[in-house]
Amino acid sequence: MIARRKDEGGRMTWMRSRAAGVCLLTSAFFLGCAVAAPAAAQQYPARPIRLLVPNPPGGATDNLARVVAPKLGELFGQTVVVDNRPGSNGNLATEATVRATPDGHTLLLGQDSQIVISPHLYRNLPFDTLRDLTPVASLVSTQMLLAVQPSLPVKNPREFVEYARRANPPLAYGSIGNGSQHHLAMEMLKAHTGINLLHVPYKGGGPAMVAFLGGEVAAMFGGSSAAPHVRSGKLRALALAGKRNPAYPDLPALSEFYPGVELTPWLGLLAPSGLPAPVLERVRKETARMLADPATRERIQSISLDPFVTTPQEFAAFVRSEYKKYGELVRIARVTID
Repeated sequence: MIARRKDEGGRMTWMRSRAAGVCLLTSAFFLGCAVAAPAAAQQYPARPIRLLVPNPPGGATDNLARVVAPKLGELFGQTVVVDNRPGSNGNLATEATVRATPDGHTLLLGQDSQIVISPHLYRNLPFDTLRDLTPVASLVSTQMLLAVQPSLPVKNPREFVEYARRANPPLAYGSIGNGSQHHLAMEMLKAHTGINLLHVPYKGGGPAMVAFLGGEVAAMFGGSSAAPHVRSGKLRALALAGKRNPAYPDLPALSEFYPGVELTPWLGLLAPSGLPAPVLERVRKETARMLADPATRERIQSISLDPFVTTPQEFAAFVRSEYKKYGELVRIARVTID
């Protein structure tokens, strides 16, 4: 019995020592993590940053990239390289981002169509934009105008809806393609008002605007490319799809006539999921500094875009709400791509 007690006592002493060692190791691990996180933020970026752009050079998204990349590079103290990855409505750039290491050295200049619309259009995407991407910082928003042929006897959205309700055959409206925001914006108006319109999709903004100006369709939601034609009198603008905007002081918001009918295109920075919080905060901080710079804001506005500033939490919540909204619109319009 005495020997057994000694053995148990010795074993207990060893177990206490082992437990103490484990506690020390655990404490050291968490202390190391606590030290490593700020250190990672201080060392970031350690090399040039790739900014993936889902469009070819020369478009509106690429133009924005050419504005923000040099300024972010200046603020980060590292080169920000614009990497154009066009194809599959932005899905190629999204997949490249998802597969990248989540360390902040690969960022996506994401447009809303690829983040919150494409997932509802493509059935077999190899990623989930809500799960596999981290919304980092909102960048800009833009406006879409509801425009009609000047020959139509309508001056505001309510007159347009009533005219369309009586039209037989139905009025035709154009878009830049199935599932585009131009398409879904009109489907939103149709769903709220119960009017019947004939959708005529074109292969891109250029062909759609040429057809609109040529009188092939009666109405269309257009982006900044429609503004010059409105000013020249070739088209008549009835309302903004989003909120009122100082750039269009005479145009009301569509939601003023039909509450809930509101759509504002946007672009933001996203990263692979798992981005460390200190790195996310550094990117957000420098992005906010960039958007607060008067010269940068002026350059952004010169390409018909508006700075769009939020916190990471607000941006993440906004992305989720946009995802839900467009999912419902795609369901109502019964649109599929593949």
